[in-house]
Amino acid sequence: MAEPLLQVRDLKVHFSNGRTMFKPGTPVKAIDGVSLDIGAGEVVGLVGESGSGKSTLGRSILRLIEPTHGSVRFDGQEVTTLSAPKLKAMRSQMQIIFQDPYASLNPRMSVGQILGEALYLHRIGRSDEREKRIGDLLEKVGLPRSSAARFPHEFSGGQRQRIGIARALAVNPRLIVADEPVSALDVSIQAQIINLLQDLRREFGLSILFIGHALSVIEFLCDRVIVLYLGHVMEVATSEALYRQPRHPYTRALLDAAPVADPRKRRDRIMLKGDLPSPINPPSGCVFRTRCPFAIAECATTVPLLEPAGPDHAVACIRASELNLSE
Repeated sequence: MAEPLLQVRDLKVHFSNGRTMFKPGTPVKAIDGVSLDIGAGEVVGLVGESGSGKSTLGRSILRLIEPTHGSVRFDGQEVTTLSAPKLKAMRSQMQIIFQDPYASLNPRMSVGQILGEALYLHRIGRSDEREKRIGDLLEKVGLPRSSAARFPHEFSGGQRQRIGIARALAVNPRLIVADEPVSALDVSIQAQIINLLQDLRREFGLSILFIGHALSVIEFLCDRVIVLYLGHVMEVATSEALYRQPRHPYTRALLDAAPVADPRKRRDRIMLKGDLPSPINPPSGCVFRTRCPFAIAECATTVPLLEPAGPDHAVACIRASELNLSE
């Protein structure tokens, strides 16, 4: 069996809250021991509520946020210990698409300059070759070559996200972290961007970590899904298995919260109550227990391990074997 392109093991990202010259501050456990794999050409979805740590996880994999602990191996090479020059070289293989396309584009630079900057920094091609490549990239993402002379404010939100995708593709990456790339767009535009990512994934053999809220998008695009809650992995499964037979109450609650065409389809819905707990003071035992309708006394003292629950399916819940959460 081939080794995964990306291997993340026991990754932790802890921040310090309220640190001053006289006290160290309180640790904020944004990511607390996450492990995951992404194979070559595989699209893995990462879902969870706002504040669950999804964006922090994606950015720490790329070392845009420095991990506190753990291992990130890309194509067999440890990323967390790379020197600055080697990390820069590695970044040509690992790129990111940001949630807000306008905020991520320099408004003082033309689209051609934005795309050309990535090519220049990574020393890809001569000047004339870069100009041709910029035009080719724009056409790949569904924009005319003449777009290179225009500025970000002259484009719609969906078009700006296409520019962001072109920038990520410019350096021929093998892995892209797509950090909620459609959440700021209208539904009709979301579908266009998702279809574009699907086409580019097939054409270039891209591996993608797709971070998002919309479970319908995750189901369409992703091969596997990771469910994250308060910096912990609750469930991992193929898209088909996760939607057909969720094994964790949190996963079922997320599925129940998604709109469906027929409101009579789901009778016994799991409704999440209260807010996400603070990562400064997370619940003991299972971090989901304070909002779980199936929690028992043991959930407060036992930290559930991510254990197999079927082929290509794992769940972190001590009651998973006795709960029937399928529709």
